[in-house]
Amino acid sequence: MQKKTVMEYQNILPNWLDNRLYPFDNKYIQLPDGRMHYVDEGSGQVILFVHGTPAWSFLYRDFIKTLSREYRCIAVDHLGFGLSERSEKFEGTPQAHADNLALLIRELDLREITFVVHDFGGPIGLGAALNFPDRTKKVVLFNSWLWETKNNKEVQKIDKVVKGALGRFLYLYLNISPKVLLKKGFDDPRKLKRNIHDHYVRPFPNKKSRRALLELARSLAGSSDWYEEQWQHLDKLGDKEWLILWGARDKFITPEFLEKWLGRLPQAKCVQYECGHFVQEEMTEKCIAEIAGFIG
Repeated sequence: MQKKTVMEYQNILPNWLDNRLYPFDNKYIQLPDGRMHYVDEGSGQVILFVHGTPAWSFLYRDFIKTLSREYRCIAVDHLGFGLSERSEKFEGTPQAHADNLALLIRELDLREITFVVHDFGGPIGLGAALNFPDRTKKVVLFNSWLWETKNNKEVQKIDKVVKGALGRFLYLYLNISPKVLLKKGFDDPRKLKRNIHDHYVRPFPNKKSRRALLELARSLAGSSDWYEEQWQHLDKLGDKEWLILWGARDKFITPEFLEKWLGRLPQAKCVQYECGHFVQEEMTEKCIAEIAGFIG
């Protein structure tokens, strides 16, 4: 990568962004496939927050506000998400996102990293971490996976839809992922306030901007072999400390997923919450306290 690839842009923020909710300096790194946005707040030990779909770094806003008082908190927006560039040449698979995250880690020369991962951010973040076991200190895992998916019957059903005309219509024309599926990920939909929900919907105003959502949906089964490859190498992170914060009422990433994690990581500390998929939104303060205690 060329020098001076880390940049600050203060005048390109969308008018829908409420800086009272998201009061951070916005930074960008120019990658081969586009300009990736991230925030970098505080100093000290590094916490690297990695989101899934249809989220972006906004998911971790309260975590950053609190934890940046004692730690250096970095949260990325994958290309095509949040405040990052929408690039037509970027393939948008989890493995491609993991490669981009690895480029950021190298560019910022991050070390002693605590990875915080969720949803597709699990394979993306852990995929990057497996490239840097010597730079990885700890892992915080929210509801996610890291093994083959193509033999999962529910995944097969989803894959059939998203790879067809119906899936294309739902994702690109109706914007179903942030408008509908995100809300279904909450055990208590009342915790998804309208202004918060708006910050998940507004990054995807048109068909072009929604390609990233469809590409990840198609990667749920499409990247199955790559997930399994990462799973087979997870021993590289086996000596790290793990904290699992799990939404027990997640309708898709179910308790069976948690059992598989605990079977592989019996040393991990696990805290379960009676909430849905977006644990960070439903159990914010409790999760922040757990992470602070885990790192401290």
